[in-house]
Amino acid sequence: MNKKHGKQSIVFASPPQVAAAATIVGPMEGEGLLAAYYDKILEDNSGDQDSWEKCESYMIEWAMSTAVKKSGLTLEDVDYILAGDLLNQLMATHFAIRSLGRPFLGLYGACSTMAESLIVGAILLDGGFGGHVLAGVSSHHDAAERQYRFPTELGVQRPPVTQWTVTGAGAVLLKAMAGNDPRVTTATIGKVVDVGLKDPNAMGPAMAPAAAETLWQHIQDTGRQPAYYDLIVTGDLGVVGKTLLIQVMQEKGLDISANYQDCGCMIYREEQDSHAGASGCASSAVVLCSHLIPQMKAGKLNKLLFIGTGSLHSTTSYQQKESIPCIAHAVSLEM
Repeated sequence: MNKKHGKQSIVFASPPQVAAAATIVGPMEGEGLLAAYYDKILEDNSGDQDSWEKCESYMIEWAMSTAVKKSGLTLEDVDYILAGDLLNQLMATHFAIRSLGRPFLGLYGACSTMAESLIVGAILLDGGFGGHVLAGVSSHHDAAERQYRFPTELGVQRPPVTQWTVTGAGAVLLKAMAGNDPRVTTATIGKVVDVGLKDPNAMGPAMAPAAAETLWQHIQDTGRQPAYYDLIVTGDLGVVGKTLLIQVMQEKGLDISANYQDCGCMIYREEQDSHAGASGCASSAVVLCSHLIPQMKAGKLNKLLFIGTGSLHSTTSYQQKESIPCIAHAVSLEM
């Protein structure tokens, strides 16, 4: 049976289901709009660890272990772990996974990695290669700033278009067996899109065209109009990128404004001064795992299109004055 539909999409014959999800966040996120939904909120950005990077490793390990516990299973029941982060060589993830003792595939899609891990996990389960897959991501504001921009101690002024990297981690345990949990029904794998922007502070404007192309291709491949979904949500376009995506889709003849939101606009309160909103691998993960999946399990959402967005630049490419390639992957979850 050919499970590929159209040019870039997959329709799963035996849709995997979300058995459980877990989140852990930093103190700033814990003061934000979704504070009541997180499983754990750290008291500070160190998490009682020796460094920000070690704190990030602790968060992803905690989120994954907790998702498994919430499902009633053990780590021995997990066939594969799929995970990633923003740090060089997936450092936070690799140091975390070494203590979990399960087969592991490291993934890097920048801030689209949560969607990417769900897609690869669903492919493995739908293909009959296992019964349970653990998918997750992490990011840490201070660790990311140290790697990509400036040490936080410098207090460098941030332009209004910048976004605040989320300190947190989210994990989803996917299962192959039948049940009444949210199902991963389709996926659209994105292409790398580069519109020539070079400002690493302006991630939303750089990623919006990739999100638009993936959403448009998902509609073409599946025949589903935007109104099919109760909610379409992107990962971390922020206020500026969200506005641009709505405009681009309107130019294509589609109005998504009635049922579209961006995770980067759902985490912080306006008075927290995140500027254009949230970003980072954990931006989409903590919203999906703490808020959206529970809403689906509670019957408040039935059809969700989750679009992970990622900026694929590096410190090296920026220093060499390269433009910013971006990508977006779409996953539909349905009750």
